[in-house]
Amino acid sequence: MKHATLRQLKVFEAVARNLSFSRAAQELHLTQPAVSTQVKKLEEHADNALFEQFGKKIYLTPAGTELLQISRAIIQQFEAAEIAMTQFKGVSGGKLNVGVISAGDYFFPHLLVEFASRHRGVTLNFSVHNREGLLTHINDNLTDLAIMVRPPTDMDTVNAPFAPHPYVIVAAPNHPMVGKAAITVASLMRQPFVVRERGSNTWHSMEEGFGSALADINIAMEIRSTETIKQAVIAGMGISFLSAHTISQELKNGSLRVLDVRGFPLLLHWYVVHRRHKRLPPVAQAFKDFLLGEGAALIERIVPFEGLPKAP
Repeated sequence: MKHATLRQLKVFEAVARNLSFSRAAQELHLTQPAVSTQVKKLEEHADNALFEQFGKKIYLTPAGTELLQISRAIIQQFEAAEIAMTQFKGVSGGKLNVGVISAGDYFFPHLLVEFASRHRGVTLNFSVHNREGLLTHINDNLTDLAIMVRPPTDMDTVNAPFAPHPYVIVAAPNHPMVGKAAITVASLMRQPFVVRERGSNTWHSMEEGFGSALADINIAMEIRSTETIKQAVIAGMGISFLSAHTISQELKNGSLRVLDVRGFPLLLHWYVVHRRHKRLPPVAQAFKDFLLGEGAALIERIVPFEGLPKAP
């Protein structure tokens, strides 16, 4: 093993965590053959097979399981060394590792660009996840900061709200409920809904917005993509519950309309989250301060929504 490289260990860890060469390749921005080559080289150094395949699925061998724990420890030590050295670089020379739930990718790149423009030399490592994926990144210490709506309750984290996050009911412009005032939630339940998948952040927000009435919802379609949901609603397949921050362009061009529903918009908040005992690099601390101080006003400017409380 003395000739194994950190790159090979990182590729192996990604394949082992995903139990998929293709998903690991996507995560690492590599081709699948490149991933396979790195794993094969590591197996040669280890003189052991690290994976075995049954049908279309791959599994860790006993040797692979043992090496996975060692690899993670080595990777964490290198990351700790990188963080320690970053402390001496300050903000401008630092690397910002931040993850965000999918609703945030409609505005978050703009916040990163604004922050980077003020701190020359900052390297950005930005990733978008569903809620489950982002929680995994926090738990596995793969991100410094996480941007989400519903912070974890089973992790020891620091959760700081920095901006309001409204959710609304949307429909196509020709929907019969468009223009009606004070629509009741009970009447909505008779309408076909196009919704995000159960377990997603949007689904959990629906649970909060509809409460016990959610059991009566008429689900016409369950889709994992917010963009596809918007197109389905525009086409007249149903109405939907969506983050107001994801529909700014559709409201501007008139392809979607917000229904006037009692109790809506549902106003939640964006949070910046990190592990309580994580030693934040200066660049991560500076970005957190940036979000807490200016995030709300910048988001309101990037994805304006009528009815969103004005930032102070």
